[in-house]
Amino acid sequence: MHMKVSEPPRLLSSAAGENSCCIFRVPQSFVDINGIFYDLKIKFPTLFLNVCLIYVSKIPEQQTSPTLSTLALEFFNYSLQRPDEEVAKHNNLTGRHLLDLVRTSLIPSDQKQPTTKNKPTHVIHRISKLRRAGIKLDPVKGESFLVVKFRHGVIDMPTITIDDFMTSFLLNCVAYEQCNPSCSKHFTTYATLLDYLINTTKDVEYLCDRNIIENNLGTDAEIVQFINSMGKDVEFDIDLCYFSKFFNDVHEYYHNSWHVQWASFKYTYFDTPWSFISALAALILLLLTVVQTIFTIYSFVQPQN
Repeated sequence: MHMKVSEPPRLLSSAAGENSCCIFRVPQSFVDINGIFYDLKIKFPTLFLNVCLIYVSKIPEQQTSPTLSTLALEFFNYSLQRPDEEVAKHNNLTGRHLLDLVRTSLIPSDQKQPTTKNKPTHVIHRISKLRRAGIKLDPVKGESFLVVKFRHGVIDMPTITIDDFMTSFLLNCVAYEQCNPSCSKHFTTYATLLDYLINTTKDVEYLCDRNIIENNLGTDAEIVQFINSMGKDVEFDIDLCYFSKFFNDVHEYYHNSWHVQWASFKYTYFDTPWSFISALAALILLLLTVVQTIFTIYSFVQPQN
């Protein structure tokens, strides 16, 4: 064990750390947003390795030492707060570097990108417009916040905590995918989804009220600014993204005339108590008018004595 501790730390991949590694080729727009995090002298890998060495040195010799992947994911789980069983599933996961390792662990195995284009994929509208069409958003428990589904007019989204760590992590994952053409674009697609849904502070307020976003960053306006900046100028093939079917299902539901008309009626007359009272008063007035009309017709057709 002491011999293992004394050995210099090894990279997860021989390509990691080289100038050709895509993590060092960051678009300028991302550097402008979060330049400090992209500093090549960044110190968190050193801190992580020091923690790992201290942890391993305290393990009794008769016990099997945890894998580097397990140590890395447990280290970052202080911020991600995933269930222990989710972390344990990735004990043999490998990556080119720490960012790639943590990013890959969050990509569900059943959320794969399509390899062929079936039909054109449509973008979706922001939350306020979706709600007017009767589409709701519900928080769900999932193995990753990347698992977003649509069923029967409801978008199921796992809760995501947006704080200083998550903003840096998301930005770096998107930058990594933009620089590495061989990897999937899961985080880029998720960032684009958030950018589609959120346009104003009202959108953020709704997501926070629905417990889909936990805002530990600042004001709702700061969340809007971050999400819109993260989704700006990113490139990916929307027809080959893992949300392709999701986008089309939402789009088709939104443009279903019956859904829109019924949702608009409910939104107009039943969204608030006053709207409900107005609708009830209008209904009573209509019934009185119908009764009066029937009574008038009945009186007219009755024979005169």
